[in-house]
Amino acid sequence: MNILGVSAFYHDSAAALVRDGAIVAAAQEERFTRIKHDSDWPEHAIASCMKIGGVGAGDIDLVAFYDKPFHKFVRLLKSFLNEAPLGYRLFLHAMPSWVRAKLMVPDVLERELEYKGKVVFPEHHESHAASAFYPSPFDDAAILTMDAIGEWTTASYGAGEGNRIDILAEIKFPHSLGLLYSAFTAYCGFRVNSGEYKLMGLAPYGEDKYSGLIRDKLIDIKDDGSFRINPEYFTYIVGMRMTGRKFDALFGGPPRAPESPMEQRYMDIARSVQVVTEEVMLNAARHVYAMTGKKKLCLAGGVALNCVANGRLLREGPFEDLWIQPAAGDAGGALGAALFAWHRYFDKPRQTAPRSPQGGSYLGPEWSSDEIREFLEARDIPFTYLDDAELIEQTARALTQEKVVGWFQGRMEFGPRALGNRSIIGDPRSPAMQKTMNLKIKYRESFRPFAPTVLADKVGEWFDMEAESPYMLLVADVAQKHRRVLSDEERARKGLDLLNTPRSSVPAITHVDGSARIQTVRREDNPRYYDLIARFNGLTGVPILVNTSFNVRGEPIVCSPEDAYRCFMRTEMEWLVLGNFVLDKRDQPETEEKHDWRKEFPPD
Repeated sequence: MNILGVSAFYHDSAAALVRDGAIVAAAQEERFTRIKHDSDWPEHAIASCMKIGGVGAGDIDLVAFYDKPFHKFVRLLKSFLNEAPLGYRLFLHAMPSWVRAKLMVPDVLERELEYKGKVVFPEHHESHAASAFYPSPFDDAAILTMDAIGEWTTASYGAGEGNRIDILAEIKFPHSLGLLYSAFTAYCGFRVNSGEYKLMGLAPYGEDKYSGLIRDKLIDIKDDGSFRINPEYFTYIVGMRMTGRKFDALFGGPPRAPESPMEQRYMDIARSVQVVTEEVMLNAARHVYAMTGKKKLCLAGGVALNCVANGRLLREGPFEDLWIQPAAGDAGGALGAALFAWHRYFDKPRQTAPRSPQGGSYLGPEWSSDEIREFLEARDIPFTYLDDAELIEQTARALTQEKVVGWFQGRMEFGPRALGNRSIIGDPRSPAMQKTMNLKIKYRESFRPFAPTVLADKVGEWFDMEAESPYMLLVADVAQKHRRVLSDEERARKGLDLLNTPRSSVPAITHVDGSARIQTVRREDNPRYYDLIARFNGLTGVPILVNTSFNVRGEPIVCSPEDAYRCFMRTEMEWLVLGNFVLDKRDQPETEEKHDWRKEFPPD
């Protein structure tokens, strides 16, 4: 039985194919259209999943859409009416797209896919819950979902056991932790639904000066894990902006203009809202533990991408273990909807294994060696072909020479993180690597940290964490034995001056607070990437590589060899490795194009 899961029409449209309960494929539309966070109908993602699964429209037994569009429409309509006449502008902006497509998902399926069969519509947070629990390795677990908003729900908790999921309580719009965090994202000059991870990365540069003000004026955190947002300070209900003048006055001035200098005030605000977010998540988790009695916790929803808070959940409990859906945002709703249909609509049993059936989340398309060679030869692109052993040896040695390498292998990752198949990699020992990658490769803000990939059996030797983190969704401190003792002058630095202070023997992956967003890798999940890191370890004694997503700012992670080559040529990467084909920048024809990155790569 083939079930197609679809998410669309808000942000991060995606598709997933589940066959007899097994995950066959999943991909985000943005990777194919090259439009970041593409919200349109995911025709390319659907086609890719069907190609991987070897099926046509006639082979699809059921389509599961990730939320209930009519319920969402009713919520929007009521919000507009309740806030009239202020909501009139937003009403005029939103309604045409709803009338054209969003209420007519079966019609869109028939038109785009020639599918006329059954369509089921789980609720938005049911899809999140299903994406969290069903791919987890747990027989039973508590479930916590938090995001900006679904139909009405912004957070929920429940319990999963066997093939059942029971949602036990919900928090409704406009009370939303995700929207609170997005409001501060916008206030600090970043784009909503895209720049929240920037706010999280900025937080360690600031001091907690405003969390008391946030608790007093903006959010009432209850003992039972719930919370209430004070709507007086926000305009996201009726306006095209997240915040208004009252919010501006509360924090001492207008929002930061994108691309403007980063003042200390915004760093302090970022730190403060991160502190409050962690408090809310920990408070909610303790309540869920008390109510469900479960020892394991599954997380999904956009807030579950806050890996700093996730790290605290793991360290401080009360749960023994966590599993976080790597595509925790709306893209993962496509997978959750498909799994929900299999286990709940068809009432099919669920079997668990010690490790997640989602594996390393390498669920997208791949290109064969013949296809890569055909692309290179058709474009007269100079390359060297190496066998597996020589490829690992030469790439590892290039990394020890501080070369930055575009690493394109196997199936594309599902979710917002590059996990070793569409990655830019480098030497974590280099003090200059963070600045080089940010300013010459990624064309992004200098304060942004980079993540390490570490061999799973070595993680405890290098970080204050023993758990695995295959999806780069947990933050932990670099182990003290690898940290530098800072001088008085270094400890006195503040703000972006903190960037000039190497803090460990692996400074390229150590954030200014001594932490790192960790990805662990096992050989069974990604043998080539594991072998590369293992060989780098053999050469250097460091079982870690810098791993950042293979893209530049404003663009999605690369999908195809052509995407990878274009990104390679427009940046200062030295090497590109496409499967077994190695491209040296020095051998490539010079391009006549001159790039002004501020114009070409818009803010995220």
